[in-house]
Amino acid sequence: MANNVIKVTKAAAGKYQHTVEVGPHKLIADAPSAFGGDDAGFVPHDLLAAALGACTAVTLNMYAGRKEMPLEKVDVDVTAGEQDGAYVFNRTIKYYGDLSAEQKDSLNKIADKCPVHKALSGEIKIVTESN
Repeated sequence: MANNVIKVTKAAAGKYQHTVEVGPHKLIADAPSAFGGDDAGFVPHDLLAAALGACTAVTLNMYAGRKEMPLEKVDVDVTAGEQDGAYVFNRTIKYYGDLSAEQKDSLNKIADKCPVHKALSGEIKIVTESN
């Protein structure tokens, strides 16, 4: 289990803006203007979808490299939202390079094994502490 602490603290600006920090990396999360925010950063649900897309792309590049596949690059688009009582992620993967149908099929199977996909597809437990 990763022990990275993700710190979320109120940003100096904005009604709902928060700074998200992981080690030396920072980004801003905010609510859209329709909900009273300033739309100055990522909406939290978009961060979740971005995690899936980024993990998919990194995992596919690593796998293709190990298997010496001619994958030049991969683009991943993710849309997400409520649908029939569930939160649904729609992921579209575009491969670049001289890949066979068999290689693309293999990559698609690996996409389903990226760590974020596995976490979102499995049982999730959230333990809350306060002080």
